Amino acid sequence: MRFVAKTLFGLEKVLSEELISLGADNVQIVNRAVLFEGEREFLYTANYCLRTALSILVPIADFRIRSKEDLYKSGLKIEWDRFMDPDDTFSIVPVINSPLFGHTGYAGLILKDAIADYFRNKTGRRPSVDTTNPGILINLHISNDKAIVSLDSSVIPLFKRGYRQEQSIAPLNEVLAAGIILMSGWKSSATLTDPMCGSGTIPVEAGLIACNIPPGRFRQFFGFQRWKDFDEEIFEKIKLKCNNQICASPVKIFGSDISEQTLQFAKANVARAGLNDVISLDVSDFKNLKSNNDPSYLFLNPPYGQRIQPEEIDLLYSMIGTTLKHNFSGSVAWLITSNRESLKYVGLKPKEKHVLFNGALECILLKYELYQGSKKHD
Repeated sequence: MRFVAKTLFGLEKVLSEELISLGADNVQIVNRAVLFEGEREFLYTANYCLRTALSILVPIADFRIRSKEDLYKSGLKIEWDRFMDPDDTFSIVPVINSPLFGHTGYAGLILKDAIADYFRNKTGRRPSVDTTNPGILINLHISNDKAIVSLDSSVIPLFKRGYRQEQSIAPLNEVLAAGIILMSGWKSSATLTDPMCGSGTIPVEAGLIACNIPPGRFRQFFGFQRWKDFDEEIFEKIKLKCNNQICASPVKIFGSDISEQTLQFAKANVARAGLNDVISLDVSDFKNLKSNNDPSYLFLNPPYGQRIQPEEIDLLYSMIGTTLKHNFSGSVAWLITSNRESLKYVGLKPKEKHVLFNGALECILLKYELYQGSKKHD
């Protein structure tokens, strides 16, 4: 079977490495997605275990179109009764980049009519549209004249792990947090600290990685569980096998935040993830923290404009640079921000730069290797 794992821009390579390690075949990187092949069982495993995928699509048809009528005719030819029944509900997510359609939603309506007419012609009944809680979620992707129709096997995006019930303003996407940690090369033999942890996304994702806890463990539902060919026995065996590989973390993970209320959110999320023994959380100002001289990784996601006044942002970045330089020599720091202008106030030369997206927000991820003394570059 062919699959498409969607991800955030900049995480394609990390996701491809995850898929290869899980045993995927014919892995191929494309923009914001990774193509791969595997059996039905692997689709279940990928949904349950992948940390950097947003959703996993299963293409069921692709064709060329020259008009709106072509979309309807080709949609009518798909054997929809292989995937759903007249009593099922469905919804269509159209992703359209084509001069044939001036309105994205219109292409979705055409395919909806084709599905309804397919069942009406065969059974005299038709499935209903339910955009809130569809039984089957269909992805329609049209680029110029090429159309691909897929089933969404995840439905609820995979970044919605299920452990985060509390969140601060502008929380980091869980997929992005996991991707940053995996990109960094951090191993659980090194201490990890997030000194601006907000609602705790980076510490929790690090804890899941360190303990080999599948990110799907906390979810109540995956889209493929409503499919006609869903095999519950196979899925239960996959979950049992993956859960049996959970282990204790050999290292402590630290998170702190200057806001006591925000830290309460983090504590609630850590508890729901079952990581109270792995993650230590404290109210603290970053400038007061110091390294204990062990091999250490720091991950910083400085607050955006919602949590800090604009005139204070440059001072914040200056403080970050000073604290890293004087208090964390010998450590490696990774900083992600959407505020490129303030980075000059850090005063340290990054070893690496990566462009990533937190939702629609373009961010830059920087790696700082912190040495004894200044090591400042002009």
